[in-house]
Formats: sequence, C-alpha cells, structure tokens
Amino acid sequence: MPPLWRLLVLLGLLFLLLALHKQPWPGLAKAHMDSKSTLARIIAQGLMKHNAEGRIQNIRLLDSINASWQMAPGIVGWLIGSRNFQQQQEGSINVSDIQLVCSGIQMCFHKEWFSANISLEFNVDIRLSSFDNKISKTHTCMNLAVEFWLEKDQFGRRDLVIGSCHAERSSIHTKVLNEDIPPKMKRFLYNFRDNLGKVIPHLVESQVCPLISEILRQLDVKLLKSLMEQADAHELDQL
Repeated sequence: MPPLWRLLVLLGLLFLLLALHKQPWPGLAKAHMDSKSTLARIIAQGLMKHNAEGRIQNIRLLDSINASWQMAPGIVGWLIGSRNFQQQQEGSINVSDIQLVCSGIQMCFHKEWFSANISLEFNVDIRLSSFDNKISKTHTCMNLAVEFWLEKDQFGRRDLVIGSCHAERSSIHTKVLNEDIPPKMKRFLYNFRDNLGKVIPHLVESQVCPLISEILRQLDVKLLKSLMEQADAHELDQL
C-alpha cells in the first residue's frame, strides 16, 4: 500500500477511537471495541452518528399496526389472533432497550464484494386497556445483511454499488419476557410474539437501511480497495 494511503487509514482509525468516547449508545460503542474489521467500525460510527438506535426506539409500532388495519384488515387479524383489535387498541406498543451492533464484515477479494452484518436486539413494551393497562414485554432479535461491491466501468475506474439491505428472516426470534400473566393476555402475547416477525422487519429496514446506504456512499473507493487488500494480505499471512 502506498505510504500516503497507509497514513490516511491510520488517521481514520485514530479519529474513530477518539470519537468513540463521546458516544452515548452502549450497543454501538461495544462494536468499536470488539470488532476487528476497520470497515465494521466505520459503519458502526456512522450508525451512531445518525442515531440509528434512537430512530428504532421512536418507531410508532401501534400506528403502523393501525395503518395496516386500514390498508388490509386481515393483517391485524392474523397479527394478534383476533378480529377485534380496534376495540382493544387503546394503549401503547413501544420499542425499548435497543442494542444495535455492526457484528462483522465478509469480503471476497477477487469479486471485490462486501457484506456487512448488523445485529439488532430490542424489547417491545405492550400496554392495552383491555388488559388493565398492564405492561408486558417481548424480546426480539434479528440480523440485517447489507451487500455492496466495487464495479469497474469501461475505463477501469471503480464505483461503489450498493446491493440489497434486508432483515434475514431466519434470524428473527421473539419471546415473551413476562412470567405471571393472566391466561387471556397470555394467549394474546403468544399470538403477538409468533407474528411480530412479519411486521417489525419492514419497519426496522425502513429506518436502518437508508442510513447504511448513506454511510457507504460517503466511503472513498480507494479506501475500500485498500482495506480489502489489507484483509487479503492478512489471510495469506495466516496460511
């Protein structure tokens, strides 16, 4: 690697480490300390800067469910196992306790291809008047995958291409955290848990994926190429 680019990479790492101490989000801060990937740290820093966890926490889940009812009444019916949701909806359904971590980067040197893995965990706090305004919690975890690669034009110049960004459906798991709950509410919660995975991924994608795309577009193509060369050289050293 040319000395100038090596210096720029080192300065970038120094900037990220200095910025880390000023950030309030524990989930993303942990990614900086644990991840070995420079690119993962850059993405985590960008998500922190754009307050991704705060945006997820501000998702108006109850409004989204109500909107789904207006567009297609059957959606809410299967969501909670009851056609009388509008009679029960007075209350709140909020997202809390978010942990968002850029857990790693996969690279294919020959194809100049990258995949970023984003791990997300959060609670959903449910309070409905039909159940005496008692607060119940479910815990959800999922992974998001983002693909991007370098593509050459007819003159050999590289451009960054951003591919799909989506929640991996097989990674979505939800469980009920409350133990002592009335039988009527238990049925509601387990129906809610089993079908939440059909609603929440789209809401999370709508908040996180545009931020990741914006972060990636700000990356210098030469820096990406340099980071890939470093990773490839490291793998060769391990052989």
